[in-house]
Amino acid sequence: MAPLYNRRSEAGLPSQRPAPMGLAELLRRVRDSLTMSFPDAYWVAGEIAELTLPRFGSGHCYLTLTDQSQTTRGAQLKAQARATIWAARYEQLGPQFEQQTGQTLRPGLRVLVRVSVKFHEQYGLSLDVLAIDPTYTVGDLARQRQEAIAKLEAQGLLQRQKELPLALAPQRLAVISSPTAAGWQDFLEQLGESPYDFSVSLFPATMQGTDSPASILGALTQIRRRRAQFDAVLLIRGGGSKTDLLAFDDYGLAAAIGSFPLPVLTGIGHERDEAVVDLAAHLALKTPTAVAVFLTERLARLDAVLDGYGGRIRELALAQRQGHESRLLTLAHLLRHAAKGTSRQQQAQLDMLQRLVSQAAHQQVQQAHADLSTHIRALRRAAHQAARRQQQQLRQLGRELARRFRHVHLRRREQLLRRRYQLQLSTQRHVLQLGYHLALAEQRQYQATAMLRVHSPAVAPISLHPVPSAGTILHLHQAGVQVAVRVLPDSGAST
Repeated sequence: MAPLYNRRSEAGLPSQRPAPMGLAELLRRVRDSLTMSFPDAYWVAGEIAELTLPRFGSGHCYLTLTDQSQTTRGAQLKAQARATIWAARYEQLGPQFEQQTGQTLRPGLRVLVRVSVKFHEQYGLSLDVLAIDPTYTVGDLARQRQEAIAKLEAQGLLQRQKELPLALAPQRLAVISSPTAAGWQDFLEQLGESPYDFSVSLFPATMQGTDSPASILGALTQIRRRRAQFDAVLLIRGGGSKTDLLAFDDYGLAAAIGSFPLPVLTGIGHERDEAVVDLAAHLALKTPTAVAVFLTERLARLDAVLDGYGGRIRELALAQRQGHESRLLTLAHLLRHAAKGTSRQQQAQLDMLQRLVSQAAHQQVQQAHADLSTHIRALRRAAHQAARRQQQQLRQLGRELARRFRHVHLRRREQLLRRRYQLQLSTQRHVLQLGYHLALAEQRQYQATAMLRVHSPAVAPISLHPVPSAGTILHLHQAGVQVAVRVLPDSGAST
């Protein structure tokens, strides 16, 4: 193939500008070069970074394959290429891969594919997938699983859960499951048939798919905040394919379960292989129903043990009671004999004490009588002496009282005389004042009588001398009061 252009001019020849080439021609040459350089199909290992499955069960499958490699200088290089599984070939390869690996193609899987290199002037470089080796993917998943188990064992997380003590009667349960899963309903139904009471709190989580590990880790975080309220954590789900159970081989999820402070029991519906989380859990059971049966049987065994202990305690108590009753009867017989002997001794001592007390009391009475006679004589002498002293004091007090009475009497008599003189003077002054006031009152009465006005019926003043004739009506006015009177015939009185 001729060079696209000369990099340097040959000696003695003038430099020439290369002729321009169209893009289509350039890409055609690239296609031809790749076709000649890679004429065969090649087995290529890589990881599925992106995946677009056929819609409605038909169509092509588009993939993006990536791979990490190291350059000669030690730098990490990420290679990436588009790949296509044409519809007719995908209808054969897809079911075959799922049947042999137990899972469908999905992002994150490492696959070994046989591809042919294709280049299109419009769409660029791509790989046509001709075949897929399922054994490579199965081996890679097994390798990842073994690596996760080895890391957990190196960190001591495979045994840590098993060293946690499980409560004798775990009844406060924190359950991680999907609320719509059949396994959750089977678990509740199995617990409902048991005669024991369980407190079940559901922490919903996605139990399959790529989002499942993060969802379960979120539920574990919620339970950790309330761990004092629970006895154990249950991770349950119904059965499923290997693909559905891949989330339970996640190292991060298994490490979180292995380091969890409460015992974790799993029942994720597998019948053959154990998931990595089963290895890290305190106890792994096959199904949610098996978990419920285990809890119920644990309580039943504890109930039976407690019943046995109760029967044994009753037997021991009965035997001890019978032995104590026999000892009590013996002690009672001995006590009665000892009480009788002690009673006789106490009675003899009491009789002796009674005689001693009687003699001592008689002696004390005699001594007291003698002392009393002595005291009586002494009291009589003292009483006579006190009486004489009191009489002398009374005579002295009588003389002093008579002297003071005479002195007080004289003072009181002088006061009474002065008081009588003052009263006489006051009475005379009062009598003089009353006479003066009486004279003033008589003078005022006279003046008032003199101001009496008499009017005739025509309201004209008349004279009382001579006396008006009988039957005359007079009007008397005094101090603003008017009174009508009639003159009587003989007596001259008026009303």
